[in-house]
Amino acid sequence: MSTTHKIKKGLDIKLLGEAEKTVVDLNAKRFAIKPPDFTGCFPKMLVKEGDDVKAGSPLFYDKYREEIRFTSPVSGKVKEIVRGAKRKLLHVVVETDGKDEAIDFGKADISTVDRQEIIDKMLASGVWPMIRQRPYAVIANPEDEPKAIFISAFDTAPLAADLDLIVHGHGKEFQAGLDVLTKLTSGKVHLNIDAKNTTSKVFLNSKNVQLNKFSGPHPTGNVSVHVSRVDPINKGEIIWYTGPQEVITIGKLFLEGKFDSERVVALAGSEILHPKYYKTHIGARIVNMISGNETGGHNRYISGNVLTGEKIEKDGFVSFYDSMVTVIPEGDHYEFFGWLKPGLNKFSFSNTFLSRLFPNKKFRIDTNLHGGVRGYVMTGKMEKVFPFDIYPLQLIKAIMVEDIDLMENLGIYEIDAEDFALCEVIDTSKTDIQEIVRNGLELIRKEMS
Repeated sequence: MSTTHKIKKGLDIKLLGEAEKTVVDLNAKRFAIKPPDFTGCFPKMLVKEGDDVKAGSPLFYDKYREEIRFTSPVSGKVKEIVRGAKRKLLHVVVETDGKDEAIDFGKADISTVDRQEIIDKMLASGVWPMIRQRPYAVIANPEDEPKAIFISAFDTAPLAADLDLIVHGHGKEFQAGLDVLTKLTSGKVHLNIDAKNTTSKVFLNSKNVQLNKFSGPHPTGNVSVHVSRVDPINKGEIIWYTGPQEVITIGKLFLEGKFDSERVVALAGSEILHPKYYKTHIGARIVNMISGNETGGHNRYISGNVLTGEKIEKDGFVSFYDSMVTVIPEGDHYEFFGWLKPGLNKFSFSNTFLSRLFPNKKFRIDTNLHGGVRGYVMTGKMEKVFPFDIYPLQLIKAIMVEDIDLMENLGIYEIDAEDFALCEVIDTSKTDIQEIVRNGLELIRKEMS
């Protein structure tokens, strides 16, 4: 049984550099787990530089939730522990020995294992951080029981990875992961797919889940959109969510008894000569993807997509929850009277440039803001790309003045920072809206804890 939801508000930004449907081995030597990827986590180290580890060996844990551990994605040696200002832990780098040794957490019969046994195994192996909760978009609390679990099986962000290609051939492990998740909630497990996907053997043949189909422009693939249409969150309620590759990892943990951190990562962007997919592990170093594969020039390297991803260095690492790396030109140039030109090669949501006459045109976009920070003006544009029953600008202002009651009344529990990415793109005020929303969610989370 499935239901179809049509989303009308949003915006598809078409960019050059989509990854070819080809998967090759990355052969990365170093991998990193980055504590800043985990909102609200205060890491305490369990290893030191030079220690030998296996896949599943604990590297650090959360100071305030000691049962939540973060483990090594590969076997090898702890090569580097990188700290920033005030000794903030930034990276724990593991250099692989190529042996693929893993701690044995024991296989389990999914049909007979109970909820607490599932949670204990996922905590011990380091798989638990793959499950996050809404509101707040933080690692789920294993002591809670969500009213539902959501899995977004498609992505509508610019140049997004094809999740159907990524999970191809892993139907058994994916179904095992779904069967595990059904035991973590008394509600439904919702598998949300693209309505245009009529061929996926893995997603369409999934059992014991509620299959929901969605159509429409970005951000139709965001989990917040799915929750708002299928099972909206009210104050005091929580849902859990995860992704298809994470579901496969969960399935493998119970079928094979080990933490298998294998990931397929898409390399995309206008500055890549041969964009394609790479088979690797969580937290892979990207230098092997990029080296000799760029068009040249000063580029921005992004773990994730161009709207919500994190800026990283050329020898940086893929973030824990990301399935793509994007490379675009750095916007470090200035254009004299650029707004006076026809703009055939410039993207615009408004009718400012002639490019609006070519809706299917793909663009080479850089990071230039094309303007400075200005005061907020009521334009009505945000509402056209924001598919929630929420007033986005009013919510942003409520967050800025830290009015918690108003933030709650305006629906902050329903959204995450990524849902405001398009608002940020078309914002004439040039403000960092996603950071504002993230700060608002953190403020409420700390007030409620």
